[in-house]
Amino acid sequence: MLVLFDFDGTLVDSEYLWAQATVEVLAEEEMEMTIEDFSSSYAGMRHEEIIPKLEEEFERGIPHDIVQRVEDRAMLKIEKVEALAGAHEMLDQLDYARCICSNSSSEDLETNMRRTDLWDRFRPYVYSSIEVGTKAPKPDPNVFLHAATILDVDPKDCIVIEDSFHGTKAGVSAGMRVIGFIGGGHTYPGHGEHLMDAGAQTVVRRLADLPATIEALKNWHDEQSG
Repeated sequence: MLVLFDFDGTLVDSEYLWAQATVEVLAEEEMEMTIEDFSSSYAGMRHEEIIPKLEEEFERGIPHDIVQRVEDRAMLKIEKVEALAGAHEMLDQLDYARCICSNSSSEDLETNMRRTDLWDRFRPYVYSSIEVGTKAPKPDPNVFLHAATILDVDPKDCIVIEDSFHGTKAGVSAGMRVIGFIGGGHTYPGHGEHLMDAGAQTVVRRLADLPATIEALKNWHDEQSG
């Protein structure tokens, strides 16, 4: 079995920082949005995809430099990013093969994984959706299917850990089972239901609960297959 982890918002609390930076920059353009609203609609997506949707939502154009402004502000915040509580302890207990599947660039992934002492726990099995396979980001299943192919594991024997609606959709589209994670700083009312609507089989709020949840899903799958 293979466990495929998203990174931002799942193992580190960076998704909240990106949402915070985006909301702050939007406010400078008199485009008001709460972190909860941004996270529920756009968590897990790349800013190049988000901007057209924001323009549609606000019915106005957005300055061409807004992506760079968001990235500059987010980078200042992410310099202090930390692994989510229980991440290392959870990984200590996880006996299955694992990898990272993210929409972030491989450069950003390595930087932030080294900052949080997670790099050596996953390398070299760290995959950026925009750099592998068809280079299509989530919600396309590209990165999950690429990882399963490289590691020679049938998608039905894979479990994805995701915090976002779009990432969950990608895992389900790949033919994998998904556990939704709702323990990051960007979580919002109805987050768990949102992930279940996208196809997650269950949700957890604490990383410490993942090993037992993964084991339960595996045993259930084995019983069904048998």
